[in-house]
Amino acid sequence: MRTSPRTLVWFLVFVGLIVAVIGSLGAPLITAVAEQYGVSLAASQWTLTIALLAGAVATPVLGRLGSGPRRRTVVLVMLGVEVVGSLLTVLPLPFAFLLVGRAAQGSGLGLVVLMMAVARDHLDEQRSARTIALLSVASTAGIGIGYPLSGLLTDLAGVRAAYGLGLVVTAAALLAAFFALPQAPPRPSTRLDVRGAILLAIALPALLLVIGQTNLWRNHVGLAIAILVAAILLLIGWTFLEAHTDQPLVDVRLLRHPAIAAANLVMLTGGVGMYLLFSLITRFVQTPAEAGYGFGLNTFQAGLVLVPFSILGFVAGRLVPGWRERLGARLLLMASTAVVLAAFVLFAVARSHLVEPIVANGILGFGVGAFSAAMPAVILAVTPAAETASAMSVNAVVRSVGFSTGSALGGLILAAHTTGVFPRESGYGAAAWIGVAATAATLLIIAVLPLKRE
Repeated sequence: MRTSPRTLVWFLVFVGLIVAVIGSLGAPLITAVAEQYGVSLAASQWTLTIALLAGAVATPVLGRLGSGPRRRTVVLVMLGVEVVGSLLTVLPLPFAFLLVGRAAQGSGLGLVVLMMAVARDHLDEQRSARTIALLSVASTAGIGIGYPLSGLLTDLAGVRAAYGLGLVVTAAALLAAFFALPQAPPRPSTRLDVRGAILLAIALPALLLVIGQTNLWRNHVGLAIAILVAAILLLIGWTFLEAHTDQPLVDVRLLRHPAIAAANLVMLTGGVGMYLLFSLITRFVQTPAEAGYGFGLNTFQAGLVLVPFSILGFVAGRLVPGWRERLGARLLLMASTAVVLAAFVLFAVARSHLVEPIVANGILGFGVGAFSAAMPAVILAVTPAAETASAMSVNAVVRSVGFSTGSALGGLILAAHTTGVFPRESGYGAAAWIGVAATAATLLIIAVLPLKRE
């Protein structure tokens, strides 16, 4: 049975949203998991970290496997792995099984790039561009759906009920994929570069871990620098290996094109600022009023603050394809980055009333949505159709590094302004103005780098 284009679009976006919801399940549940399983908050944090690490490693692997003729099989297997992982998070098993389940869930984060490849292969050019833009937005803005839902379920029925949400939606996605996902066009079979996958599985988690470990940078700077340098050297070695492999895990030769290299640099620097502000707002609104600022929101209430981020992000994602033809890639990326800059400035100067961080978060969502929707077109304009999944997987990894850096930067700045339990409010102002500078630098980078097709 042939899937209609409209049904296929709904299915692809549905999978993109599920991936975002599954990825966001860890963050709101950290405290509840610690209480439920009797572990420390540091141990509970791994329910988020291990999913993100698994996703960062799996994304390039899925991108390569999905570039061949067995893409449908790869998607069905990965959704099956997510269902099994989701089941492990729901069953009353020891904490170690929860971590295994979260890793299995996180490995499916790379499915978004496969959905982009499906859209490019099976939809007309206009519909494909809109769908890919929405998928890029969904992978970020969708967390505004997962946060309040998981928070509400935890408050009502406990942490396993929240993880049960993951089981339900992944099972639904697997069923939908069985009926709606078409076969990939005939292409030569691709061989998985096992050496490249193993080296990346060592280097990338090391890089993301050391970037995100605020305490390590505060207390053991020398060790943090050593791990960072080692991870970077391993990634350089991995790049050299990929460049000299007949069927590489990632075709790094695509990065030689100025437009692709520039787009990934912009994604890296832009991602730092975007996630910095996102993490600042999330933390600020949950700070209890006895700290002298903040609003003491619980998990569910803080999740509701993120809803405008998601709604306006999706609105921007719908508008961007039409704007792109009139404005061009450079102006569109500059405009969306300027919107993020405005959100930073608003949070820097006005956060004494709850409505102000909510508005800033909504503005941020619109900017992030427009930025995320514009980015794939810049890369895919100079990427062969057969390499869609591989090229977008690189961009997804770059985004993960940028987001991790932004999160860690916010933690380090706030830590420098902490003398008691909570940071001084001045720390949020300092972090916001540093974000203004970083976002302004991204604007400058967009202005000078070659982002159009040559």
